[in-house]
Amino acid sequence: MKGYTVAIVGATGAVGQEIAAVLAERNFPVANLVPLASRRSAGRKIVFQGKEYSVQESLPSSFAGVDIAFFSAGTGVSRELAPEAVKHGCVVIDNSNAFRMEPDVPLVVPEVNPQDLEGHRGLIANPNCSTIQMVVVLKPLHDFKPIKRVVVSTYQAVSGTGLEAMAELTQQCKDILAGNQPKVEVYPHQIAFNILPHIDVFDETGYTLEEWKMVRETKKIMGDESIAVTATTVRVPVYRGHSEAVNIETEGKITPAQAREILSRAPGVQVVDDPEKLQYPLPLMAAGKDEVFVGRIREDFTVSNGLNMWIVADNLRKGAALNAVQIAETLIEKKLL
Repeated sequence: MKGYTVAIVGATGAVGQEIAAVLAERNFPVANLVPLASRRSAGRKIVFQGKEYSVQESLPSSFAGVDIAFFSAGTGVSRELAPEAVKHGCVVIDNSNAFRMEPDVPLVVPEVNPQDLEGHRGLIANPNCSTIQMVVVLKPLHDFKPIKRVVVSTYQAVSGTGLEAMAELTQQCKDILAGNQPKVEVYPHQIAFNILPHIDVFDETGYTLEEWKMVRETKKIMGDESIAVTATTVRVPVYRGHSEAVNIETEGKITPAQAREILSRAPGVQVVDDPEKLQYPLPLMAAGKDEVFVGRIREDFTVSNGLNMWIVADNLRKGAALNAVQIAETLIEKKLL
């Protein structure tokens, strides 16, 4: 198999490190790695598949000769450098919110809409972490009986904010248990032993950008603008693994048993649903795993055709790094590079 020159923009961040790990674990055909980051991280050393690489500053010229670039450094960096990478003939898989809703940019979850990669123009968007895990579960059900409405409440880990948030949770826990006042820097309020019903910025509607991402991205990925989606996104003091309470209303009835059977055959999904044995998805179960876990599947008795379910996935893997690498694998498989 041909080897590719692969760049990771934001290589020293939580998602960038996870992308490198996933590339190695899946034996992605990397002939040469180009780790890129901000000026302050330039010169740092990283090891990939036994070889040491020096982190370089992310510049427009960094993408000369690069085949695939994974962007995980934030919206501003993506807006500035992703178009430059494309000009160099590089295919960009972008993890930020910069281009997701652009009509000519595919927004892809390979288990759900790989066909949207056809005709890409060099720039592909990786969806929001909380959206990815939800649509992997919803799509097989939607194909069986169309979904009319989705109500989702998320319980999102601090790793979704980055390494600084993970460090802050650790330090706050230590401070509180030692009887000291915790410092609050990353989040607007203490996250240790607390939950924050606030992810990203609020707009004039009272919703946050994270909530609107789930609304808009779900419709685009599922290819159905008629699905009504509403979301409440919450940050919880968990290191890895986003959890979601999801309620759906469908056009025809899906029994819990039918849903379990459909999802047990769905790619990338693992059903963990045995309440009598206290078995249901947990963030600890999902940490470090590739699958999206679903359980607590039960009928919603307030509507004719409703189901409740609990969905958990590792936000750094399926919610970011793994999905991005799967996009690249699909491009190779479909000869779209």
